[in-house]
Amino acid sequence: MIRTCIALIALLLASAAQAQTRMPSHCIAIADAAPGLSYLHNASFRDPLPDYTVRISYLAHASFLIQSPGGTGAVTDYTGFIGNVDYTPDAVTMNHAHDTHWTAAPDPAIAHVLRGWGAEHGKGIDHHLDLGDMVIRNVSTDIRSFGGIEPEGNSIFVFEVAGLCIGHLGHLHHEPDAAQYAALGRLDVVMAPVDGGMTLDLPTMLRVLQRLKSSVVIPMHWFGDGTLSAFLRGIGTDFAIEHVGDSALELSLRTLPREPTVVVLKPRYLR
Repeated sequence: MIRTCIALIALLLASAAQAQTRMPSHCIAIADAAPGLSYLHNASFRDPLPDYTVRISYLAHASFLIQSPGGTGAVTDYTGFIGNVDYTPDAVTMNHAHDTHWTAAPDPAIAHVLRGWGAEHGKGIDHHLDLGDMVIRNVSTDIRSFGGIEPEGNSIFVFEVAGLCIGHLGHLHHEPDAAQYAALGRLDVVMAPVDGGMTLDLPTMLRVLQRLKSSVVIPMHWFGDGTLSAFLRGIGTDFAIEHVGDSALELSLRTLPREPTVVVLKPRYLR
């Protein structure tokens, strides 16, 4: 009993010490997504955002631009090109399963380049970047590599911004285990690779999305209408489906859909 009490005290002290250096995660602390009304509309990435609103622009393949109302911008699975525009994001994330998800030569003007695999392959990495009105953190997962497994070679990046918890699954190759699901916490919005083979097979991806119970699922990493349609047929019994007809949407906690919804965006580089 005494040993148990000592261990508990040590755990609480360690948690307190960590809390002094890290912003507490509301995405982990709160289990359920907030209900609301669906409010999706087209917008230029240069337009100002209302308070408590996030803009998500689908650029290409697995790359998205996530923008806060304060003007902070982050690009996922950055390959070095986001469009023929004069724009430098504050942070980029990368995964190295394939070179369509990273670049060896990121723009040196980018202040924060977050590699999802760490300095040594197989060692993983722990990111927790506080940009003021956006926190970016990651949960490591394994990838298939040269016929084997590379531990912690991929990262699921989570963007905490304007009260929303936005997850990008990266090049996910296996269903997260219990500890990884717990580390992710609540995801109001998730970008999910739906190719059905190069990442997760379709039945496993559907199981992951049913487990996450995100209010908004944005399909990515699809190769033509065939793979996208197969995913939509598979998930259509559990999720509503909305075709926005453009590359961007704006969301807030107050305007999340009342039921889990797949929102299909058309990829387009910034212009």
